[in-house]
Amino acid sequence: MKSHYDFTKGKRTDHAQRYQRGHEVRIEQADGTVTVRHFSLEDGAVLLEPDVRAVFKDSKAVNGALRCLIPLVKKRQAKIAG
Repeated sequence: MKSHYDFTKGKRTDHAQRYQRGHEVRIEQADGTVTVRHFSLEDGAVLLEPDVRAVFKDSKAVNGALRCLIPLVKKRQAKIAG
């Protein structure tokens, strides 16, 4: 995404939810045939909300932040189980 694009006033619509479930693209060929391709997030992939993406620019940043939370989550889970 180019840095000059401004999505600060963008709103999430049902398009985002449909994209997460997967979407189809119809490609109409010059000879009249139509190819339909289905796209979906790869297994294990997550779609970040815009406010999260604004802070965590790449996978390394997201994984680093989540790794900081792992001990806290484990401690809480142990407390609840316990």
